[in-house]
Amino acid sequence: MQTDHYTYRVTWSSEDGEHVGLCVELPSLSWLAATPEKALTGIRQMVASTVADMQASGERVPKPVADRHYRGEFRVRIPPQLHWMLAMQAAEEGVSLNRLASAKLAAPR
Repeated sequence: MQTDHYTYRVTWSSEDGEHVGLCVELPSLSWLAATPEKALTGIRQMVASTVADMQASGERVPKPVADRHYRGEFRVRIPPQLHWMLAMQAAEEGVSLNRLASAKLAAPR
């Protein structure tokens, strides 16, 4: 498996006073370094080593988020009262409940 398809992030850790490299698909891993570049290099090497170990031991290796396919739908369970309120709002705005929910999910925070 190519670990360069994984999603990497580098951020500053005030608690540690260093940059921390992270991998979305393997959230238990992190790498601290003095520079963002070294944090990225470190976490990428750690992920490659971890994936190799997982493969060698027959463990399931997570698929990179970038390589996953999405259908554009998912189910969400909500309280009946909220469902009713959203249905009413959609009706008042003359849109489908699906369109209203999509717009709410896409709205900036």
